[in-house]
Amino acid sequence: MTTTSTGRRGGAGDGAAPAAGSRAARRESTRRKLFEAAVTLIAEQGFSATTVDEIAERAGVAKGTVYYNFTSKNVLFEELLRDGIELLAASLRRAADEVTARGGTHIDAVDAMIRAGLEFIAGAPALTQLYVAELWRTNRSWRATLRSVRGRAMAVVESVLREAVDAGELSEEIDVPLTSSALIGMVLVAALDWQSFQPHRTVDDVHASLSRLLQGRIGGTATVPPSVAPPAPPAPAPRVSRPARRPRSPRATGHAASA
Repeated sequence: MTTTSTGRRGGAGDGAAPAAGSRAARRESTRRKLFEAAVTLIAEQGFSATTVDEIAERAGVAKGTVYYNFTSKNVLFEELLRDGIELLAASLRRAADEVTARGGTHIDAVDAMIRAGLEFIAGAPALTQLYVAELWRTNRSWRATLRSVRGRAMAVVESVLREAVDAGELSEEIDVPLTSSALIGMVLVAALDWQSFQPHRTVDDVHASLSRLLQGRIGGTATVPPSVAPPAPPAPAPRVSRPARRPRSPRATGHAASA
């Protein structure tokens, strides 16, 4: 009886965790489908024009499933922004940590974050379009959430820049918050332009261009490539030596005087 009881407890215990785990996995999978459906539809036709019915249909779930996971379309979109930007922040932090762990400089870490940002945007261009669009809207109910999650991504870049200042790699006069914003903005705009108008370019190609900009304009360590260096001034023309003037003869001088 004891064995049976223990066996039952063991069986229930062994089965409970996988069951709970599978439920959590299914819910996470459903939420991911809803996120993907929402971000695609909203990018295509705008937030106001997108309905819960369309999101459910695109995700392949019942309409009630949307409300089971999110109480409204606004909440879904708010969670979508939070989830996406937090994933971006984690990607940036991981890229920077990997470089510094290998002994790289903090400027190298910033460069690695640029690469990570490009790769993230290339994998989620619709989310990036929505994020950039929402930055300009101040009347949304999720404005506070957007400000909060933006701050998390900014904090990652700011921390690396401050470490670069402390290490003497950057000037103490640098405006860390503004520079962080400029770097993130550079990656966002460059990546959107790349995805929209220059899709033939590779991540390596785009990253190399932004990396040169970083090193030349912030790090101050890059040399100007010969292809863009200003032309050298022309060499001065050689001076032509003239023969010395011969003195006039006394006779010629006399004739001149008598004349």
